[in-house]
Amino acid sequence: MTKKIILDLDTGIDDALAIAYAVASKEVELIGITGTYGNVLMADGLRNALKLLDLFGQDQVPVFPGLAHASDKSDFEVLEVSALIHGEDGIGNVDLADSARQPSQESAVDFILSACDLYGEDLIIVATGPMTNLDAALAQDEATLKKAGKIVIMGGALTVCGNVTPYTEANINQDPAAADRLFRSDVHVTMVGLDVTLRTLLTYEDTAKWRALGTEAGRVLADIVDYYIKAYEITSPHLKGCALHDPLAVAVAVQEDLVDYLPLNMKVETEGASRGRTIGDNERLNDPDPSMSVAIQVDTDRFLEEFMTRISSMLAQEA
Repeated sequence: MTKKIILDLDTGIDDALAIAYAVASKEVELIGITGTYGNVLMADGLRNALKLLDLFGQDQVPVFPGLAHASDKSDFEVLEVSALIHGEDGIGNVDLADSARQPSQESAVDFILSACDLYGEDLIIVATGPMTNLDAALAQDEATLKKAGKIVIMGGALTVCGNVTPYTEANINQDPAAADRLFRSDVHVTMVGLDVTLRTLLTYEDTAKWRALGTEAGRVLADIVDYYIKAYEITSPHLKGCALHDPLAVAVAVQEDLVDYLPLNMKVETEGASRGRTIGDNERLNDPDPSMSVAIQVDTDRFLEEFMTRISSMLAQEA
């Protein structure tokens, strides 16, 4: 039985790989992409999502505009490091024609809640950007959001350092207050953070295999990801590749046993030097039914094999 999935994205390069993984997975029916800000401006992320859906032969999947800035701010500017890692356009400055389609008129929050109401336990939401859209859905109708079968986020770091500050991971850093409200709510969340994503790396050898397929989609995705790997050579040369942050979250959504979990009630620190740190909530440590599951170990070899097999098969077919 296929799983109905919404991807909540700030469509940069690892989000592009999350889209690719979802499209390439037979267990997944991608019912929509909701946009947010982060790697790029929200509007640019929507444009990127539409381009990539066209590239992967998925032009029937709708894209919905979400919140354009953090819940406690009035605007948003892309960080210089984000432009370095993802390119000025968010997808490696690779020439890819704009889609003929436009985003939906319906808002991301309304779409998320209507899908929760319609599909209930059959719906999975995978959020790989700031938690702002989920926070807004939580504020608007927590009972309906709780109908979703699963919410998986790419964000946070529990057992390792952050990638923005020593404490803070990038997605949580964009809107710590929104993430804190989500973490402290009764909505169950699976956190796929730097603890596991930094152990899943893609190299030039892998992208060369996509380019060798001889398809347009293979060439374009290889070019996009080569930009990402080159950025990692500047920011994280010790890794010897680029981390598959967002596609791992999608993989965990459909294959729970790829990772080992720690059940733990969590919070996000919202002030001071450690602002954005994701950490256990001391006040709820003894609650019998923790609201979060934190991924702390990953079957790296199995995931990388699944990742390359699925996406390579999809890219081999001309859209």
